[in-house]
Amino acid sequence: MKSSATAPLADRLRPATLADVAGQSHLLGTTGTITRMLSRGSLASLILWGPPGVGKTTIARLLAAEAKLEFVQISAVFSGVADLKRVFDEATKRRRLGEGTLLFVDEIHRFNRAQQDGFLPVVENGTVTLIGATTENPSFALNGALLSRCQVMVLKRLDDAALETLLARAETEIGHVLPLDPDARAQMRAMSDGDGRYLLNLAEQIAAMPEGTAPLTPAELAETLSKRAALYDKDREEHYNLISALHKALRGSDANAGLYWLARMLAGGEDPRFIARRLVRFASEDIGLADPQALTQALAAWEAYERLGSPEGELALAQAVLYLGTAPKSNAAYTAFKAAQKAAQGTGSLMPPAVSVNAPTKLMKQLGYGAGYAYDHDSPEGFSGQNHFPDGMARQDFYQPPDRGFEREIAKRLAHWARLREERQS
Repeated sequence: MKSSATAPLADRLRPATLADVAGQSHLLGTTGTITRMLSRGSLASLILWGPPGVGKTTIARLLAAEAKLEFVQISAVFSGVADLKRVFDEATKRRRLGEGTLLFVDEIHRFNRAQQDGFLPVVENGTVTLIGATTENPSFALNGALLSRCQVMVLKRLDDAALETLLARAETEIGHVLPLDPDARAQMRAMSDGDGRYLLNLAEQIAAMPEGTAPLTPAELAETLSKRAALYDKDREEHYNLISALHKALRGSDANAGLYWLARMLAGGEDPRFIARRLVRFASEDIGLADPQALTQALAAWEAYERLGSPEGELALAQAVLYLGTAPKSNAAYTAFKAAQKAAQGTGSLMPPAVSVNAPTKLMKQLGYGAGYAYDHDSPEGFSGQNHFPDGMARQDFYQPPDRGFEREIAKRLAHWARLREERQS
């Protein structure tokens, strides 16, 4: 049914067929996954996973029409056990009449474990075809039992071409071209952040400007429209996605990408102290002694932020990102510690060698504690070569510094001491 001319533009432009849905050709194109499923006449229960404004609700409605199923919609935000029971009872009655039900559950991840388990019998016996919509990673947000009975379809964030398609449709609907110069038009697509519904809402605001308005420049567009906050929820998956992107950019010595992800997180309202903690961890895990100043720089940035606060202190974090991104990389300290932990767990309670233990009492001296200890500073090289591993445990070289950064010099020292140790022990 065609929407009223007074309805919001996004509603008036709601696709009438699956082929009209923009930006999801991998699912809805001629060879798309859902298209092939419909052609076989076997619509399975689905989880539609994707960001806001990419067509999840629309796709569910159109699937119901294509499969000739009764469309029933509920929201996990506003529905409880009583609502689910009512929906399931009505679907059971339809089934007895030979009719099917497509149940669309918006924000399905908001249902708790018990509520999600409630879907299992009606999905399994075919009472409903479940279409769940979520912006959260189903692997974490949904029960494994429910996931095993559904196919997950990943909807893509709308790209620039798909957004331009929507703008062209909007102009056809309103009957004239939007007053935007090319740069402003591109900026408005960027402001939508892949959200088609938001883009159409922006277009509706611009379309309402007086007739004859000169094409807006990017600066004039920014004054006209409120800026859209970057999609970021610091309590959910995006929080971990972005900090992972920052960490991997720095590990890959891409300081510019590191600055971008830092800016994205700060723009999204992330706690700068969380970022500072991760930078300190990165300095030890991925740089270590390849540049001993990396940890100092990260700690100094954290302290500077604590003293200055936002926004002034954020520059110190940016400086740390640049330093860490451009520093030589090494995970030798990280892997050495992991290897030492594994050895410690496997060797139980071996005592230190007697030479390594102080003998503050007469009895301990009589038992040989400290006997034969060589004071390293008494040797010409400041190195005695004594073994400090437990008796009965072979020496192990946990730390293997690579030939880069400051660790190149450390490797030379270790090799020199290994030669001296071999000479003196022989």
